[in-house]
Amino acid sequence: MSDTSRRKLLTVGGASVAAGTIGLTMGPAAASEARRTSSSARESVVAYVPDHRSGEVRLMVGEREVVVHDRDLATRILNAAGGE
Repeated sequence: MSDTSRRKLLTVGGASVAAGTIGLTMGPAAASEARRTSSSARESVVAYVPDHRSGEVRLMVGEREVVVHDRDLATRILNAAGGE
């Protein structure tokens, strides 16, 4: 994903909304178990799940993009985002 389109996504979607969605992915039980490490991101993080079946989650962290393959994480993000 290019820097230009990443910036457009942040501008249109709003970084605070996306960051709030990431915060919602962890329920009360998970929040008590999860611990930040010294290598944790220090910038805002935006998560994008292009296809839940693949388990791919794209994380936009500051000026870089990190791709992880984690079906459980993808499912928790989609569940937290809810539906209409």
